[in-house]
Amino acid sequence: MTPTTPSDDAVRHDIVGIIGLGYVGLPLAMAAADAGLRVIGFDVDVERVAALQSGRSHVEDVSDDQVEAALAAGATFTTDEAELTACTALIIAVPSPLGRNRQPEMGYITSAAATVSRVVQPGTLVSLESTTYPGTTEDYLVPAVEAAGLVLDDDVFVCFSPERVDPGNVLGTTGIPKVIGGVTPRSSEVAAALYSRFIDDVHVVSSARAAELTKLVENTYRAVNIALINELTQLTESLEVDVWEVIDAAATKPFGYQAFYPGPGVGGHCIPLDPQFLAWRARELHASTRFIDLAEDINLHMPDYVVGRVTRMLNDQARPLRGSRILGVGIAYKPDVRDDRESPAIDVLRKLSRAGAEVHVVDDLVGSDRIREHGFEPVASEHLDGQHFPLAIILTNHAATDYDAVAAAADEVLDCRGVYGRQHDAMPDHVRRL
Repeated sequence: MTPTTPSDDAVRHDIVGIIGLGYVGLPLAMAAADAGLRVIGFDVDVERVAALQSGRSHVEDVSDDQVEAALAAGATFTTDEAELTACTALIIAVPSPLGRNRQPEMGYITSAAATVSRVVQPGTLVSLESTTYPGTTEDYLVPAVEAAGLVLDDDVFVCFSPERVDPGNVLGTTGIPKVIGGVTPRSSEVAAALYSRFIDDVHVVSSARAAELTKLVENTYRAVNIALINELTQLTESLEVDVWEVIDAAATKPFGYQAFYPGPGVGGHCIPLDPQFLAWRARELHASTRFIDLAEDINLHMPDYVVGRVTRMLNDQARPLRGSRILGVGIAYKPDVRDDRESPAIDVLRKLSRAGAEVHVVDDLVGSDRIREHGFEPVASEHLDGQHFPLAIILTNHAATDYDAVAAAADEVLDCRGVYGRQHDAMPDHVRRL
């Protein structure tokens, strides 16, 4: 293919292809369509695509009405990659999980890069949004476009722009600032021009590697600080000091301190996973990531600490863990969403179940069917009256949960989220905070 200089119309990028229509790709497609861009969404999941084409969303933060509005504006969803040849921009938003040994699983990105190689046209911007290790864009996307006969800056532009999806965040896709790093300065310029059309605030960094590392630093920072507080929580139990009181007191300092809070572990699609991309890359470079490794160890073992607290609280009642009815309150990984990916609540409750406890769960957002899939007995919130449990554990602090009813249904409550005395003013005598 003969290299060509893209025309102004081509660089304008009016037709955006989204490769991967999950919790990252679909909100991005909605934002682009709402801004007047033509959107072609591609996914290999036939049922997902069929549902979207009929106006039904599978993502919590995207309503059916939004999908229908996008369709009315000309958006299409397809499993036929050939339709992507019409696109002047291709944005990759595929999963990037970790493998069994906590190494990056690159299969989805490899497949997406192969798709790009087959469909990319002169003048196209190619952007990777999937969380990954520094160097991925150059390792996978640049060879893919070069295999198509295209030359960087002459007739194709490549960048990395990390997703910052936060389920339930009212800012949404357009309100959260977008970091962009091109493989070349010209790629950064072209990418910024596209994203600025549907994102309120665009921040350009010097390279794709800087953008890739930015994503990992954001969530490594959170993982390390949560681990610090989780470790202090275990110390303060021995010191007989309320860690929540200490955190609130420290937060009165108007400089040099940011409050982080303890919990039963870390969950979701970012904090448990993202630091491991950086740790893996460091091992490849024969470097160490001691803070990251220690933080992961502390956070991964918080469910064990919570199980130990439960066991000790039951012992104080002269009850064995085996055979005791325990109520898990909340199973999602964060409050006020249905998302239970990597939820530490599930890990806690499974450990209790394996130890012989009879585990029941109340989480009206996640729902009974999903609770049963995890192997627990669901309890609807309206049916808590008249129930009795030796112990309840607050694992996810949904705002809609009736915490008075939870406290009334249990002889003791272990509050892992600081609900009582904070989110819920009352602090019953039989409640113990983590």
